[in-house]
Amino acid sequence: MCKVKICGITNLEDALAACEYGADALGFIFYKESPRFIEIEKVKEIIKDIPPFVTTVGVFVDEDANTINEIIKKIGLHMVQLHGNESPEFCENIQSKVIKTFRIKGARVMGIGTGEQGVNKEMERYNVSAYLLDTYREDVEGGSGITFNWGVAKDAIKVGKIILAGGLTVENVKQAVRIVMPYAVDVSSGVEESPGKKDLRKVMEFIETAKGAI
Repeated sequence: MCKVKICGITNLEDALAACEYGADALGFIFYKESPRFIEIEKVKEIIKDIPPFVTTVGVFVDEDANTINEIIKKIGLHMVQLHGNESPEFCENIQSKVIKTFRIKGARVMGIGTGEQGVNKEMERYNVSAYLLDTYREDVEGGSGITFNWGVAKDAIKVGKIILAGGLTVENVKQAVRIVMPYAVDVSSGVEESPGKKDLRKVMEFIETAKGAI
């Protein structure tokens, strides 16, 4: 069964509803430029009230490694998702399990290292727990609302655990899961009323559809 991460959580109501509907993980964005940014103390309060078997993920974009490690310890995050241009060496210095994001344009990874690279070749450089594949948009770091070529993600499974993101909705997640067969899917804007506020009916339907796809 495909796992589901609901990202961009900003309040307790959405967090508890996502857990009740069967979310496996919740994502909290610590990137101040994001409309879904949340303060550390608020996340700490939310985490106190969510079920113990739900994975908490902190999302960072080109943040200092020491700062990330301090936040991990302060609020007890289970994992971090690195959504910027972090190197393999940077990931090794993070004191938790790491999900590394790769932003896809066509059949290439954008924005890491020296520019465009083949997806699998770039992923193989990283010793991380999972690889999140998202759509590249020059003006947006995540939450793009746009899909990419799922064939790229399907082929990337040979490298490791794939978390599929980028433009997923209630309407297309079943097809996405059946084509890619990912370890998990990740959704943010696809289940929102507005940036940072979830549409709880969409959250429920998305989780049910993703988990029932195969």
